[in-house]
Amino acid sequence: MVPDRPRPALLDEGPLPLFIGGEFVAPHSGRWEPTIDPTTQKPLTTVAVADAEDIDAAVRAARAAFVDPSWSAITPQRRTELLLQIAYAIEAHGQELAILDSLEMGGALWVNQWLVGQCVDVLRHYAGWPTKIYGQTAPSDPTKFHYTVREPLGVVAGITAWNGPLQQLCWKLGAALSTGNTFVHKPALWSSLSAIRLAQIIAAGTDLPAGVFNVVSGDGAMTGQALIEHPGVDKISFTGSVATGRHILRTSAVDLKRVTLELGGKSPTIVFDDADLPAAAQTAAAAFCQGSGQGCVAGSRIFVQESIKDEFRDLLLAAMDSYVAGDPFAEGTQMGPLASREHFDRVNGYLDLARQEGASVHQGGDWQAEGLFMRPALLENVTPDMRVIREEIFGPLSALMTFTDIEDAIAKGNDTSYGLSASIWTRDFVRTQRTAAGLRVGTVWVNTYADMSTGTVPFGGFKTSGLGREHGTDVLDAYTETKTVMVTM
Repeated sequence: MVPDRPRPALLDEGPLPLFIGGEFVAPHSGRWEPTIDPTTQKPLTTVAVADAEDIDAAVRAARAAFVDPSWSAITPQRRTELLLQIAYAIEAHGQELAILDSLEMGGALWVNQWLVGQCVDVLRHYAGWPTKIYGQTAPSDPTKFHYTVREPLGVVAGITAWNGPLQQLCWKLGAALSTGNTFVHKPALWSSLSAIRLAQIIAAGTDLPAGVFNVVSGDGAMTGQALIEHPGVDKISFTGSVATGRHILRTSAVDLKRVTLELGGKSPTIVFDDADLPAAAQTAAAAFCQGSGQGCVAGSRIFVQESIKDEFRDLLLAAMDSYVAGDPFAEGTQMGPLASREHFDRVNGYLDLARQEGASVHQGGDWQAEGLFMRPALLENVTPDMRVIREEIFGPLSALMTFTDIEDAIAKGNDTSYGLSASIWTRDFVRTQRTAAGLRVGTVWVNTYADMSTGTVPFGGFKTSGLGREHGTDVLDAYTETKTVMVTM
């Protein structure tokens, strides 16, 4: 039974404007674009598309807020209080924010509810940073005093992908504000609603000074390009594709902006013969089925030790059976539709390509039903040179392969241009340590998957999976500059 579609009040407010300098304003471009519910393929509402003049206004507002004493001269304790206000405001409106993300990008409601809860935890974590950003004193001549201080960079541009809109925003917003920066956020055009609603919530329910947080919705070609080129932006924090990340890095070289990139992945799940096979199979299925596989850490390559391949395949296929795509708001839905028609066609194109390349496909493919629903697919008889093994697909599709020993598992796990994450399944401590040490990835999960940081440990990737880290103590280097002061007394 299909449930009634929830309709938050935001959707009935008419075209949704930009949020610049504490005010909601129509776009200078005069352009508005519909945002589509992938479950029904019907428009939800329309959002503004910012042009270069809108971006200039947002960056100028952020710069003015950065130097204004209402932000720059507050105590660390007051900065902590403001971050906690945002966290409590998100918590109070959590159900509404989760519904907006489920409506717009199709994820099951329970998944987005969990992600909203993680956003609250992340912001509470970052609220602890302002009172703990220390400098150092350095040994010097007795007639001199040398010391360092950490200072905020200035205006941070946060550009997020469509697959986890509120979570990605809060990761970047918490890091930027806790270190004293101001923030201009460009969400993906497909998934702008939770960012716009958060702007309303912050404006109405917190004391955050105007201009510290700005939201400029729009596309990549016009809005995003204007933002990454703007000379008033000091840092870009981007989550998205490798191609766009490379473009941002090239563009940033003109004026040497600081850049953090969280890009794609082709993450391996490695299952040894001593693993808890039922648990490993359940988790391996979740790793590429939950969220319809639309995650940078999706477990899209599964390697099992040769002796257990048949047993594990049977367990894995059985686990995949529980992932029946359905309405995000229906009870028991484990995975919703893919996020857009364009992306749906792209993922199905990879299934066709897999067959053309000679792979065997278990289950999988689109459903003849309203909405962009897809059954999970498992590939076998694949080779390392196939495009479906080399390229990030971002859908409910994974490949099953074998390995012989630790060295073979490491070599095959590393045989990719990506290096974001990996999952290892074994009860053996030596296997765990040797495999974790050998894998060239930013995060290794052992007997688990997608245990995402709420701020305490860094997250990011090796190789083309990114540049820099989010969370952990790494944010101090990513969002501050070190100033050296040398005094002669």
